[in-house]
Amino acid sequence: MSSALDDFLQYLRLERNASDHTIDAYRRDIIEFAERVRGDAAFNDWATVDREQARSFVMALHEAGDGKRSTQRKLSALRSFFRFLAKMERISDNPFLKLPPMKTDHPLPKIMSVNQVDLLTRAVGAYWSQAQQAGIVRSEESAEFSSARDLALVEVIYSGGLRISEAVGLNMGDLDLIGGVALVRGKGKKERLAALGRPAVRALRAYCRLRGSVGGGRSPGSPLFLNQAGERLTPRSFQRNLKNYLMAANLPPDLTPHKLRHSFATHLLDAGADLRSVQEMLGHENLSTTQIYTHVSAERMKEVYREAHPRAK
Repeated sequence: MSSALDDFLQYLRLERNASDHTIDAYRRDIIEFAERVRGDAAFNDWATVDREQARSFVMALHEAGDGKRSTQRKLSALRSFFRFLAKMERISDNPFLKLPPMKTDHPLPKIMSVNQVDLLTRAVGAYWSQAQQAGIVRSEESAEFSSARDLALVEVIYSGGLRISEAVGLNMGDLDLIGGVALVRGKGKKERLAALGRPAVRALRAYCRLRGSVGGGRSPGSPLFLNQAGERLTPRSFQRNLKNYLMAANLPPDLTPHKLRHSFATHLLDAGADLRSVQEMLGHENLSTTQIYTHVSAERMKEVYREAHPRAK
């Protein structure tokens, strides 16, 4: 890794408070540029990079089959990197600022209906009951624990609009079940309060009564959602379980935990919530990120109109 890149990643970590995932993505994108355009992953003479080489990188990504969104993300990483170098007076010009803007397609997020969410929550218990009868789990207690945990997790994600990483990252001290809120640490380690509706609170109370069966502690820093070994549950583990619940509920297999978050936002807007409030609840830094859900609601409105209005067709 070049010294300039190492300094930039340190800047992201210490001054921008970026997550490890973001830092690693920036590192990969910048190294890819060095390899594709300059033929050297350890390239460090960044002052010699010009606009033509920036354009060459775009062409190389296009020829490699990168989509618009992937290309845009990589260009954003390079712009940030060269902006940092200019600020540090290591270069005189940012070659990536001169590239023409690239229009990207913004597909509307897929969402679940309220009925589908209900089917999913009912499928959690049904799956573990069948798994116990089939001998897939080692004991009734194990099945009861997994069922209570995953139902609570589904309810928390949908009730508060959490990302799966935010939900499994919750600690015991983050919950206020009396007040019906949870303290969430989002992207960039920014904190926000997430609402917990009555179904979520009930599911959390039921699950918390069983956490001790796997050795779960009750100190404020103890992970809330645990696996059978008493360790913090990983997003991947829950995503594997979710596939089973979707199958049990006869729901589309491409539904993901993030679609519960999309559904949360869309259902709020459908019910009349204002965009600014939804932005805060989602933890979006920019309102424009939240506005995509208004398009989802508009598409649903037009679909209902086409089906119901006598002069729609």
